[in-house]
Amino acid sequence: MPHLPRMALVTGAAMAKPDPETHLLVTALARRGIVADVLPWNSEQDWAAYPLVVVRTPWDYFRHLEAFLAWAERTSALTRLINPATVIAWNSHKGYLRELAADGVAVVPTLWIERAAAAPGERLAAQGWDEVVVKPAVSIGAIGALRARADDPACLAHLENLVAEGDVMVQPFVRSIAEAGEVSLIYFGGVFSHAICKRPAAGDYRVQDMYGGTVHAHAPTVAERTLAEAVLQHAPAATSYARVDLVSHEGRPVLMELEAIEPELFLGATPDAAANFAAELAHQLEVAQARG
Repeated sequence: MPHLPRMALVTGAAMAKPDPETHLLVTALARRGIVADVLPWNSEQDWAAYPLVVVRTPWDYFRHLEAFLAWAERTSALTRLINPATVIAWNSHKGYLRELAADGVAVVPTLWIERAAAAPGERLAAQGWDEVVVKPAVSIGAIGALRARADDPACLAHLENLVAEGDVMVQPFVRSIAEAGEVSLIYFGGVFSHAICKRPAAGDYRVQDMYGGTVHAHAPTVAERTLAEAVLQHAPAATSYARVDLVSHEGRPVLMELEAIEPELFLGATPDAAANFAAELAHQLEVAQARG
């Protein structure tokens, strides 16, 4: 009896929250006759034994960024890694937003402050913003983010603490997030699959479920689709999966983030979501096997 084809789905050893959706992908792949092993990136594995290694939910990577990026490079030399290591490295630091903005992509206005920069509070004051969100340039799930008045001593202290540890980004608080939420458009192999709207709990601005955020059905507008697809064109290589997070600012959609490393893809949001992803991964597996 022939062996079933296998792939690895990469997760983390220490997770900020349980993984709510990989089991849906495993099931969808099984329907295609593909076995998927879910394995932590920093465990001892023979990654070369898998023709395809898919980075899925390593939600601890940002705490070990150098080690994770080194793992991605090593693994991509042994097998087919998706998303590609070039995309992972580019997407791991939110400075890619600065690059996209310079290329004319509509992005939430951002003040970038490099690690150990002098007088970060003065630079923030010069922006003239009232309420802001201060967050690390390397993080996930709003970890390390603070919403506050720009002149609040607690905000300035938080900014200085973050700058002492790494690069920092500061954005004006986008009020539409609290009112209408954040839209996520999900693409597999560059093809639109589905979209959702994440709304924060009352009185909060963070849309993630671990802060009480909720998920709702969403039909993207033409403007949202156009922006999301323009964003994907700026990635350094083609993506097998990507989530484009948009918010409304000054009457138009703007990019909050492009998630191309370990995004939650809301595979349970529509009946076809997990099947769409499984189809893309099955195609990538065929490509990997054909290349030997």
